[in-house]
Amino acid sequence: MKLTSKSVLAAGIAAVLSAGVPQGPALAGTTGAPVVHTDKGALRGATTPAADRFLGVPYAAPPVGELRWRPPRPAARWRGVREATAFSPRCVQKTTAPTSEDCLYLNVYTPKGASRSGRRYPVMVYIHGGGFVSGAGGNYDPAKLVEQGTVVVTLNYRLGALGFLAHPALAAADGSTGNYGLMDQQAALRWVQRNIGRFGGQAGRVTVFGESAGGDSVLAQLTSPGSAGLFSAAISQSGAYNLRLQTRASAESDGAALAAAAGCPGGQAACLRALPPSALLGRQQPLMFLQTDGAVLPRSLDEAFRTGAFHRVPVVNGTTHDESTYFVATGYDLAGQRVTPDTYLAGIQGMTGVSAAQAARVAERYPLGRYPSPASALAAAATDASFACPARELDGWLSERVPTYAYEFNDRNAPQLYLPPVSFPYGASHASELQYLFDVGNAVFPAPLAPDQQRLAATMRRHWTGFAKNRRPAGSGEWPAFSAAAPHMISYVPPAPGRVADFSAEHNCDLWSALR
Repeated sequence: MKLTSKSVLAAGIAAVLSAGVPQGPALAGTTGAPVVHTDKGALRGATTPAADRFLGVPYAAPPVGELRWRPPRPAARWRGVREATAFSPRCVQKTTAPTSEDCLYLNVYTPKGASRSGRRYPVMVYIHGGGFVSGAGGNYDPAKLVEQGTVVVTLNYRLGALGFLAHPALAAADGSTGNYGLMDQQAALRWVQRNIGRFGGQAGRVTVFGESAGGDSVLAQLTSPGSAGLFSAAISQSGAYNLRLQTRASAESDGAALAAAAGCPGGQAACLRALPPSALLGRQQPLMFLQTDGAVLPRSLDEAFRTGAFHRVPVVNGTTHDESTYFVATGYDLAGQRVTPDTYLAGIQGMTGVSAAQAARVAERYPLGRYPSPASALAAAATDASFACPARELDGWLSERVPTYAYEFNDRNAPQLYLPPVSFPYGASHASELQYLFDVGNAVFPAPLAPDQQRLAATMRRHWTGFAKNRRPAGSGEWPAFSAAAPHMISYVPPAPGRVADFSAEHNCDLWSALR
């Protein structure tokens, strides 16, 4: 496979976040368990010392058989009381955990007794990352966010070829093609609007948030006509890496190649829907990104934000300081290779998508002598090209029209939960901030936070939930809004946040802007 910046991102994320490990703590028995009546039937959840939980709640019909590669349909009603004390299988992906095409379920976490108290709490809906090819909502236990007085929903959505395959035969059937995973997210958000009040949530105060592919999904939902009115605030964590989307024609060309490789050279919809998931999973390349389809996403994200074609809600947008150490580790050290002075220019091309001549120009701005290793230099360049500078540009577009709050996660000693040690330091790598918000259930190398890091985590959770409650993460003195005239950005460093002095200069955004 040709090494491209997007394929490196997707492959690196999928390689780690697909680990099959237990999801969340065990739940108490059903004695005195909370029961909630939804629009499809009654649910019996369970309680823990921190929260009430309703797990594995169907929000759409199983997308199987004739419903594969179709917009999500309503879930069926059920009789009696449905037990909601176990996570559903993950959507089909490469993992050792159970998977199924029947995976469109969500999980609701509420303050204890919220469904019976008469109080109403703001709602936070989390969209998981994983490069659009892996992950599950159940990996992230939001109990500490719930303790701050919020109702939190996590969800699964279709992934990889089953979630994002574009093909002319599928479009001919009902006019839609690709972006099925985004349609699933919208179906879950509609479920929240219909039902969350019964759990103690406020349907009119919903914050959608996500990290990596989940952050990219948040940005997509900000521009999608189908998500209008479904949320009133948004947080994108490391989501600006994919603002320039592939076209429908390009996505359908990739889809036709995948169909032929999987055993349907004619590309008939019936043949595609009869394929076993393994035929698709074994042949899909980690390139199943969002696409402009004329319906779910009428235009590329960069165009939508630049021209103001997005929903007018407050936004928090941010990155981690060393995003791409994660991807250099998975693409090089952990793949049995090393970045050397001789391979540095080729690495810049592969990780950032620039030409050979441009790579030489980049190397001048990121000279090897300034970094402890060639791998660290490559990671710095890739971070700035793919994450930091696109996020900075997005901040500018957003702040012209909506309240915008920018951050950078800067704990350079954050535990690396997913990858083993490599030849260079990870720093504040991709996804390293998640452990400061959630109890992460799919950590391959679990590690506790130090006391100062715990203080920082408490502040971050206060900011996230404060944004859900008040539409601003903190007071103006603590976290002022971003604007072109005053590009304020908070820096998350332990034990307490500071300010980023000059984000654009530190990340060489003038260079990357000139190279686009």
